[in-house]
Amino acid sequence: MGSYLLRRLLLVIPTLFGIIAINFAVVQLAPGGPVEQVMAELRGHGTMSVMTGTGAGAEAGRSVSSPGAYRGASGMDPHTLADVRKMFGFDKPPLTRFLHMLGGYLRFDFGRSFFRGQTVLALIAERLPVSLSLGLWSTLLIYAISIPLGIRKAVRDGSRFDTATSGLILVGYAVPSFLLAILLIVLFAGGSYWHLFPLRGLLSQGASKWPWPARMEDYLWHLVLPIASITAGGFASLTLLTKNSFLEEIRKQYTVTARAKGASEGRVLYGHVFRNASLLLVAGFPQAFTNLLFSSQLLVEIVFSLNGLGELGFQAAIQRDYPVMFGTLYIFTLIGLAMQIVGDLLYTVVDPRIDFAARR
Repeated sequence: MGSYLLRRLLLVIPTLFGIIAINFAVVQLAPGGPVEQVMAELRGHGTMSVMTGTGAGAEAGRSVSSPGAYRGASGMDPHTLADVRKMFGFDKPPLTRFLHMLGGYLRFDFGRSFFRGQTVLALIAERLPVSLSLGLWSTLLIYAISIPLGIRKAVRDGSRFDTATSGLILVGYAVPSFLLAILLIVLFAGGSYWHLFPLRGLLSQGASKWPWPARMEDYLWHLVLPIASITAGGFASLTLLTKNSFLEEIRKQYTVTARAKGASEGRVLYGHVFRNASLLLVAGFPQAFTNLLFSSQLLVEIVFSLNGLGELGFQAAIQRDYPVMFGTLYIFTLIGLAMQIVGDLLYTVVDPRIDFAARR
């Protein structure tokens, strides 16, 4: 197992390099970079202050002033354009910028944001707890609901309970999470009916000075509506996967043998079937967490004014804030690859007969 883990860890390096290189190349071909945005601002307002940086040690707070007498239809003064390109580091060839960026990434130095006046690492550290809170609690709640419900549906396959819960699951799956979030705000967050839950952030103002039990209660209270929005449509596939896995195992010969020996239904279900049927469910937890963390939260973060990584990456893409874009992409990819390795380890925990190191 140790040699397999070593190979997987070594594969992380070329995978990260390939993903970053492909995205860097795509971004170079995309129109409307930060230089173009600053030049457009200069044409309209004359002066713009930008926080620049393309790598380690980049300076911040430098301003660009357009020559007030020049407003030629063909564009800005070439000297001003050259200054802006130099401030953003675009006076260097793309390969030089890419290698400089990789050198910083090896030290976890992602440079400074072009427009936010902070290092990318500080921005990620500020936003990561929000996304981790949403992803972790949503995943745990989805598993806590889906596995018992899926088992119950498998045991009572074809019953009214199975049919009714399947209908509810499909309705929850069909409603987009952001639309449900808006509905919950209207109903329970002071929209038009009740004001039972807070609307913004994960903590109330001044909560940092409260005792920790009060802070924890306030934190969980703020999470109720966002977690409900993400969870409602997230457990449909897992519930059906649980049901189908248990149905397949229940019909196998070893369960018939266990019943013939006098084992109770609970012993058959949880002592024999559960371990075999839950292999995909337990080992798939890291992947489910990664998917919720990076793909299901952007609109929910926007609706509930939660400053997470999804919102940070979206704003960086809109502003063409390349250090933030590539920094968040690097973190997303690194966490995703790490979760895949954790998933492989969980396979061996659930079923010790699995040995990845023995594969040819």
